[in-house]
Amino acid sequence: MEGEGELLSARPALETEGLRFLHVTGESPRAAAQRAAMFVGSVLASYGWYILFSGIVLYAVLQKLSTRLRGLRQRQLAGAEAALEPDVVVRRQEALAAARLKMQEELNAQVEKHKEKLRQLEEERRRQKIEMWDSMQEGRSYKGSARRPQEEDGPGPSTSSAVPKRKSDKKPLRGGEPAASEPHVRDQDVTSGNAGMG
Repeated sequence: MEGEGELLSARPALETEGLRFLHVTGESPRAAAQRAAMFVGSVLASYGWYILFSGIVLYAVLQKLSTRLRGLRQRQLAGAEAALEPDVVVRRQEALAAARLKMQEELNAQVEKHKEKLRQLEEERRRQKIEMWDSMQEGRSYKGSARRPQEEDGPGPSTSSAVPKRKSDKKPLRGGEPAASEPHVRDQDVTSGNAGMG
């Protein structure tokens, strides 16, 4: 036993602990290895697929996290470098100012186009009012003269609602049939009665 004690003291502490445990239990290192192998084998036989898929998922998650961490580090380094270099900051501010100026010019151009459209519409309204006044002075109907330019533009269905509707002969407050006392109804009855007699 003293020889074994000397052997144990020459080995590292962790290994000596394991050997002492085996010494105390009375197992040989070979039997302990066999028992551990059997335990590992039974665990793999029971849960092998679960362990395999868990390992694959864990590997994929670690890869994804490592790429994100690398990207985050690079952005932090780039931000730190940009903060340290005043030339980069100045260039970035100049680029922002140029982009703002370009957007403002585009907006101003759109406003000018809109103003021009409004001017044209106002001019058209003014011209129509002058035409209407002239036609009223001459005694013509303005609506009649307004239809002529449409017809000149080209044939097609008119979308204008300026065409007056014909009044109907019905009197809705009196009921469904016109009264016999009305002159045009009496005339029709007399003419239809005369036609039936003759």
